[in-house]
Amino acid sequence: MPKKRNKVNPEDSRNVAERGYEPDNYLGNTQFDKGMAETHEQVSDDYKEGTIDRKLEDK
Repeated sequence: MPKKRNKVNPEDSRNVAERGYEPDNYLGNTQFDKGMAETHEQVSDDYKEGTIDRKLEDK
């Protein structure tokens, strides 16, 4: 069975590509806002956790 391809409007794609994280994403109701807020949270948590080998920096 062939895969179904979703048609994406190039203008819509360009509009999403030009957007970035904003603090207001946490208050948004769109899929984009929710995704950006969740991704920001994950990156922030990983950054604060330490290095990839889980070694925390001594201060």
